[in-house]
Amino acid sequence: MAGMFSTKGRYALRVMGDLATHEGWVSLGDVAKRQGISRKYLDQVVSLMHKAGYVESMRGKGGGYRLTRRPDQITLGQILRAAEGSLAPVACLDCTNDEICPQVSRCPTVGMWRDLGAMTAEFLDGRTLADIIRREQT
Repeated sequence: MAGMFSTKGRYALRVMGDLATHEGWVSLGDVAKRQGISRKYLDQVVSLMHKAGYVESMRGKGGGYRLTRRPDQITLGQILRAAEGSLAPVACLDCTNDEICPQVSRCPTVGMWRDLGAMTAEFLDGRTLADIIRREQT
């Protein structure tokens, strides 16, 4: 398994962590340089965070992006759901689409996948951007 989360989800956590460590309006170009991520890709990621209501933007000189809430009020689960759409570990448990696996009622592994999804959600919903900042500063 290459990874449970896409680049978009990982970059969303990084850009939100970066914004959380800076006061005021932050240029996305500065974030791109600090994080080593292309500006064009960050535009897409920040657009998802804006749509979810976690960042606001201001155009023009001195503008940029900033968080709409304190870092301790935004969970990692919220960020990843906004970026990824779901935290389900397998597609058959992803309730964001209208397709339900025809095997779900007799699948011997579905319980394990549900448990993993619940543990993952509990872990990520129990941690905030403030936790990332604390780890980065130690």
